Amino acid sequence: MALALCFSGGKDSALAALLADTFFDVTLVTATFGVSDTAENARDAAEALGFAHETIELDRAIAIEVVERMVDDGFPRNGIQQVHEAALEAVAEAGFDAIGDGTRRDDRAPTVPRSLAQSLEDRHGVQYVAPLSGYGRASIDDLADELLRIETGPSERLAKGDYEHELRALLRDEHGESAVDEIFPEHVQSVVRGRRE
Repeated sequence: MALALCFSGGKDSALAALLADTFFDVTLVTATFGVSDTAENARDAAEALGFAHETIELDRAIAIEVVERMVDDGFPRNGIQQVHEAALEAVAEAGFDAIGDGTRRDDRAPTVPRSLAQSLEDRHGVQYVAPLSGYGRASIDDLADELLRIETGPSERLAKGDYEHELRALLRDEHGESAVDEIFPEHVQSVVRGRRE
């Protein structure tokens, strides 16, 4: 069964791919607005893991709307959620049997509530899987340390394939660097460089 797994190049989506690979024919899919090198960063990580990779273009109007929402909110959570839902919709229309992501039990954003998962399945005739939905951050960190070679760093400097990378660039273009600093809290991200031997 063919599974399209939303992929950022980070440890969560990489671990989800490794867990799903036992049961599905996994293709890692990165949704992008074409704003930056997001797709290339994710493709490099997918290649290092040994998975096929595809890119899906999202409507740039969504990104513009999300940036304004984040400015109005003063934080990124609702905007990140909106982009993830748009990405899942786009991936669900791509012709795979199943779609999935690397959301985990304790994520604040993005999340996939049961109602959204069922709606995606019913409207698109796909199965939704979340291989990490029962795992918390501590378990993910332990598994990642054991299975993956990872680079970590401040999210504003680490080149990966997540929504935040592109949204930061658009926010900077529209509202300046100070808006990025005000909306996105400092935090550490990860990018996968391969599997551990």
